Amino acid sequence: MLNRLKKSQVLKDLSQFPAVALLGPRQVGKTTLAKQLTTEFSESLHLDLERPSDLVKLNSPEEFLKLHEGKLVIIDEIQLRPDLFPVLRVLIDEHKKAGRFLILGSAAPELLRQSSETLAGRISYCFISPFCLPEIPKSDHQTLKRLIWRGGYPDSYLAKTDQNSRRWRESYIQTFLQRDLQQMGFNLSAIGMLRLWTMCAHTHGDIFNYSKVGQSLDQSHPTIMRHIDLLEGSFAIRRLLPFEINTKKRLVKSPKVFIKDSGLLCSLLQLNSFEDLFSHPIWGRCWEGFAIEQILTALPTEVTHGFFRTHGGQEIDFVFLHKGKHIGVEFKTSSSPKLSKLNYKARDLLKLDELWIVTPNSETFPYDKEGTKVTSLPSFLNAVVLPIGEGIF
Repeated sequence: MLNRLKKSQVLKDLSQFPAVALLGPRQVGKTTLAKQLTTEFSESLHLDLERPSDLVKLNSPEEFLKLHEGKLVIIDEIQLRPDLFPVLRVLIDEHKKAGRFLILGSAAPELLRQSSETLAGRISYCFISPFCLPEIPKSDHQTLKRLIWRGGYPDSYLAKTDQNSRRWRESYIQTFLQRDLQQMGFNLSAIGMLRLWTMCAHTHGDIFNYSKVGQSLDQSHPTIMRHIDLLEGSFAIRRLLPFEINTKKRLVKSPKVFIKDSGLLCSLLQLNSFEDLFSHPIWGRCWEGFAIEQILTALPTEVTHGFFRTHGGQEIDFVFLHKGKHIGVEFKTSSSPKLSKLNYKARDLLKLDELWIVTPNSETFPYDKEGTKVTSLPSFLNAVVLPIGEGIF
């Protein structure tokens, strides 16, 4: 059992808010984390809305939940019963007490809209991702390779063999497209969504051109935008927006799109081993997406972030702002990385306070006289990112 970074954040929020929403993709460990949290409470009740017997209990939800007023009530897969939100509001207002409800969900946008409208001021949100490096006890180079290749979904990462991991991911993709999207209320073609998701895998880390993708899939620009929204809202992809500053340079306005989990990326590209990934043209962009996901999992959600690119080619892979300090990161797979002139021009345009070059496996050392440093991803997380979220995790 691996401890999750967000455990302390959820406990802290449960001590302050009547309701806490724990959101994340299916099979990411939300239920396991919720069960771990119950040890901190004298009494708890777990309702799984995919279980018919639990659904029956909620035929009269207000009366049933009143019977368990003194317990932490965990409601799993809340997106299946959005009509419960008004009931929760009534119960919370009748008996205002922190730590009454922990709701788990797998579809972010609609849940956020419905819960924020109904439970405004009564609920906090916590997003949980697949396993990340700080959650794994032994973060050496082999661990890094395993996490990149298998991805961070617990059943995939902890599988006995790489073959078992690959089969689990293939099954997950099939179930997500054929059952989960339908269950979330999205009446979409599984084949069409697979084609789009696979297209996202092939263009992973590139500037996303909605019209070009639409032409390739024989779909309109608005349809592609709507379907990308759905994939993002169900945690299948990450849409990384540009980091904007006031400059006379023309900035790229379109987002980059990444497959959130590197293991699912490998499966969508039908790669059979880490060696296949390492020799594939996607390797550099896979490393970039993987590292960004690790960083964003550990950063507080309110930290402003994005990529920076001008139409003239000046770019920095990732930029974030914390306490007035601009920090830039370039992701390189070589152990002897080099920055281009355009990287330096982008650094000057952004007036970066720090610039880091993050590789899979490097000692930390200075790169130039301006203070740029080369380091490994685990070292960067420990030295720069985790201290920012120290009050949360």
